[in-house]
Amino acid sequence: MSVPRDPPIGEPPIRLAVCVSGGGTTLQNLLDRIADGRLVAEVVQVVASRPGIGAIERAERAGVATTVVERAGKSLAEFSREVFAAIRAARADLVILGGFLHLLAIPEEYRLRVLNIHPSLIPSFCGKGYHGAAVHRAVLATGVKLSGCTVHFADETYDTGPIVVQRAVPVLDEDTPETLAARVFEAECEALPEAIALYAAGRLRVEGRRVRRI
Repeated sequence: MSVPRDPPIGEPPIRLAVCVSGGGTTLQNLLDRIADGRLVAEVVQVVASRPGIGAIERAERAGVATTVVERAGKSLAEFSREVFAAIRAARADLVILGGFLHLLAIPEEYRLRVLNIHPSLIPSFCGKGYHGAAVHRAVLATGVKLSGCTVHFADETYDTGPIVVQRAVPVLDEDTPETLAARVFEAECEALPEAIALYAAGRLRVEGRRVRRI
């Protein structure tokens, strides 16, 4: 089946909501590429899971509306309702989980309209607890020779949705978690905009767990 468009994307640019929990480097990459014309899109809403994080400052500098929805003390359903209320209000076409550390209950209208970026080659080094530096430490401890990043449609478990784009990077003998993270992030900076552009162009078809380009 093709990726659903409800409501349909109108004239470009595609309207993005970006969910964040930290410094916002993924958000900044998108903002920079939009600003210099490499990505035809508009960030219309940022949803932060914590106050006072760097991503909020980046959004504010760019003039992007920001909503803080904290997870503590809320059920998954309540938390998800608040997150998607802000997303709906902004009329976002596509949701980006850019360093967002929480599961979401995705409403039917946003099924296959939420993309997550993960700093490994899924299905390796993913799932609950695998985020940030923990991923890169595990990669180095295991001794694999390739790592990378994955962009996938999010579902309601950690890192299990259909894969859209992957990019591999070498793991070097002298790597530290920090140097490997930097190399993987360079790959992320290319992979996520690629996935967004494919979605916006209607060039993705989901067949079970496989995503084909059309």
